[in-house]
Amino acid sequence: MQQQDQQHDQDQQPSARPATPKDLDEDTLAFVRKVFGHARAGDAEELGMYLGHGLPPNLRNERGDSLLMLACYHGRLDAARVLLDHGADPEIMNDAGQTPLAGAAFKGDLAVVTLLLDRGAQVDNAGPNGKTALMFAVMFNRVEIARLMLARGADPFHRDADGNSMVDAARKMGAADTLELLAAATGER
Repeated sequence: MQQQDQQHDQDQQPSARPATPKDLDEDTLAFVRKVFGHARAGDAEELGMYLGHGLPPNLRNERGDSLLMLACYHGRLDAARVLLDHGADPEIMNDAGQTPLAGAAFKGDLAVVTLLLDRGAQVDNAGPNGKTALMFAVMFNRVEIARLMLARGADPFHRDADGNSMVDAARKMGAADTLELLAAATGER
């Protein structure tokens, strides 16, 4: 009997393998595409309605982008807030190893970066390539974002998986303003 109970419990657990597009019928695929479109477009009210009816807040697309990643990457502050309010995890990386914070830093959206940090995003989280959100900010000369991240404890001495420092990254990208900011923070030139 105990073995049957264990088997029943296992049967009730969600599959460890996420559904893939080939596993879903056309109506479900159309709905999923619509939901991801709402995240990209910043339709916070629509997302809130779906989330309120049980849509998983950490739903991911075929590239591993979460709804939160798409909202943050596209600078959709209200949509990002709604997703976070419903339990979206700001640490979920996409298939490229990027977090929503890295996406917002890359795009240069200070308001979204601030929201994510205020809601607990780890300032120094890095994907397999070792690039943190601060590294994206300095590479693309996002001075205010880099300043905020440094104030929130980002490590200006962090090196990526190839051994490049923040200063190296800023220099390679010709990001003079963030290079100056880093020089003041690290003493490196």
